[in-house]
Amino acid sequence: MKALVKTEAGPGLELTDVPMPKVGPNDVLVRILRTGICGTDVHIDKWDPWAQKRVESPRIVGHEFSGEVVEVGSEVEGVKVGDFVSGEGHYVCGRCRACLAGKRHLCINTRGIGYDVDGVFAEYFAMPASNVWIHHNPNLSKDVAAIFDPFGNAVHTALQFNTLAEDVLVSGAGPIGIMAALVANFQGARHVVLTDLSEERLELARSLGIEHTVNVSKERLRDFYGQINMVEGFDVGLEMSGSAAALTSMIDHMTHGGRIAALGTPTANVSLDMSTVIFNMLTIKGVTGRRIFETWYAMSALLQSGLDISGVITDRFHYTDFKRAFEVAGDGRSGKVIMAWDE
Repeated sequence: MKALVKTEAGPGLELTDVPMPKVGPNDVLVRILRTGICGTDVHIDKWDPWAQKRVESPRIVGHEFSGEVVEVGSEVEGVKVGDFVSGEGHYVCGRCRACLAGKRHLCINTRGIGYDVDGVFAEYFAMPASNVWIHHNPNLSKDVAAIFDPFGNAVHTALQFNTLAEDVLVSGAGPIGIMAALVANFQGARHVVLTDLSEERLELARSLGIEHTVNVSKERLRDFYGQINMVEGFDVGLEMSGSAAALTSMIDHMTHGGRIAALGTPTANVSLDMSTVIFNMLTIKGVTGRRIFETWYAMSALLQSGLDISGVITDRFHYTDFKRAFEVAGDGRSGKVIMAWDE
């Protein structure tokens, strides 16, 4: 079968032939229909310092997908051939303290598909049935199903704190940041303000219904307070950019007792003004991945209740055009980029 592989240490990926994956008694085999390109995949393609430390070659990359089950292992129950699925990309040990307590998202031995183990940028992918999420919504598109992983990041972050009738600041208008802003807005926030440096991405956010955006390269966030009738600062912050400057600014713009959920991963150490955190009694909570599978239930329920995230997908390519797809995904101006494997 064809797969997109980091064949050796260094920049670039190679589309090559690899053996079909083996299906164990507790596994399912999925025919891949669509895949989404994540920022992690871009890091691996560029072979930046994070990738150099984390990824061993050869490695099939990718972790965002939708597909159809074509084979199930002899011990599998609850998943059948023909099911339309996505999958939780974190493999957990099942035996650590968190796993035994039913908190699999906190597993200390987590391995990620597409970087720790082989991933989904391939015609077929085998994974444990316990990681499979079956889509029961007949109106769900292949494309949207393929981005349940990053949508889950957005939902997990946006649900950390109550946003009903609150003023919410979201920093970072990448696809996950936009989806987090949409979720906060859908939950009934009084105002959601989304900040970024990219006018293209802020324009995309506005086209999807995010009314208040601030290009912090051109405008001061504090000057925006009057437009939303806010005096003391934001109640909830969702830091999605990984920018040290964005986190520092967010801390400065929170009201006393404000709560920050941080998903964006910095590429270097961040210095914080702990005096402000302490004396303003702020809460900063780190977030990664999704609650397995509670966040997945929330995602499905939000979509079935009317939340529309389809517009965050801006570009679609056939997998054979992966070089162009990765260029677009890494340019800092696009929304979500999808690759088709079934056409």
